[in-house]
Amino acid sequence: MSITPEHPAALDRRTVLRRAAAVGVLATPAIGLLGACATSGSDGDNEQVAGGTKSEKNPLGVKEDAAIEVVIFNGGYGEKYATDVHEPLYKKAFPKAEVKHQATQAVSTVLQPRFASGNPPEFVNNSGEKLMDFGALVADGQLQDLTELWDAPSVDDPTKKVRDTVVPGTIEAGSFNGKPFVLYYVSTVFGIWYSGKLFKDNGWAPAKNWDEFIALLTKIKAKGITPYGYAGANAAYYQWNVILTHAAKIGGTDVLKNIDNLEDGAWQQDAVKQAATAWAEVGAKFSDKSFEGLKHTDVQLRQNQYKVALYPSGDWLEGEQKKDTPAGFDYQLMPVPSMSASDKLPATALRATAGEGYFVSAKSKNPKGGLEYMRQMLSTAGAKGFTEVVKAPTVVTAGSEGFAFPPGVASSQAALKAAGQDVFNLYFDGWYKELDTEARTATNELMFGRINADAFVERIQKRADAIKKDSSVTKFKR
Repeated sequence: MSITPEHPAALDRRTVLRRAAAVGVLATPAIGLLGACATSGSDGDNEQVAGGTKSEKNPLGVKEDAAIEVVIFNGGYGEKYATDVHEPLYKKAFPKAEVKHQATQAVSTVLQPRFASGNPPEFVNNSGEKLMDFGALVADGQLQDLTELWDAPSVDDPTKKVRDTVVPGTIEAGSFNGKPFVLYYVSTVFGIWYSGKLFKDNGWAPAKNWDEFIALLTKIKAKGITPYGYAGANAAYYQWNVILTHAAKIGGTDVLKNIDNLEDGAWQQDAVKQAATAWAEVGAKFSDKSFEGLKHTDVQLRQNQYKVALYPSGDWLEGEQKKDTPAGFDYQLMPVPSMSASDKLPATALRATAGEGYFVSAKSKNPKGGLEYMRQMLSTAGAKGFTEVVKAPTVVTAGSEGFAFPPGVASSQAALKAAGQDVFNLYFDGWYKELDTEARTATNELMFGRINADAFVERIQKRADAIKKDSSVTKFKR
């Protein structure tokens, strides 16, 4: 699908600071926006290096001895895929270049002073609770246009462009205003996760429709196990994703398209209200109010201890929990159940996308090196190495061939295959950080019993309307 601007809106420094203060991004996202007038140090330290000579092995014209700095989010996928696979590939291609590595769980906190001083690292894995605002960074010109990368010859076959080596939709997922700025690298499937062992031991089966789901939750509760849980402290995203996935099944994918495009009344569509009403009941009857103060790893650990049965997440969950997962736990994915036979999409439909965002800083010293680093990531060796380390598939079509995935990822890949063409995605959370924050807050209010479905959709719609009317916010459309 194409993504085009609703209108071009430039962000001046005052507007950016006002927006940042309004949503607390001075401590979290949109960090590069704070240093618009601090990008040219008088000592020349921030000047970009000259390009190198282009050749068959160096199609992007990288300066062979220029250093490159890589910052990796040390979360569910860890950092070993970078230190053990991608960085060595870059060093092999450019042995004279120094590769500086840093890992963090707070990307914005670490990079705020770097972007503010006009000295950002070349390559960033922007993910986690404290990620930077992709849309705002694009609007401020902080991200390198990736068109040159996608049109470059691939590492493995010079006759084939990099864009032709990835699954359809990859480039579009990271595009803003019709231009690609973000590489979403991991093939990600979302759903509700459970222990195959726990279900087998108790004779439970995954639910396909809502009646079956409520009956399943009731059986689990009778066993003294919390049927359903997510972490309210930092993972409300997991739950609004479930609610909107359910809404898409009920009303069709245009429900999500309307939300992404900031259409009038999009959050108040009947399908969203139905889904919110259903999940509010789950929160009231089958969850634990204490989870609102817990982080994701706390609730995930309880699931590994068989204290929580069902948990919403993407298929990074299995890798993230591998140290705490008992032998035989057997992660399995259940698609969000259908509401009724009148749903527009079948029970097998699910949300899946290219996930885990990476970007090259346009104002770094060596952006060509950042682009080349991505090209090495998108090689067969880069993709297979990533998959071998983290046990998750990438968007590189040749990267997962012949690989035996662990139970959880194997089940998500099976679910993806079963979904066929009934696979969808949404984009508003990456486009409008303020709207994502509001959705997370409202989701906690709903799931922990402080508001009902009507108030839930009204609250988020109010914020969406405010963003739509704010001429200082760059709009995106699909």
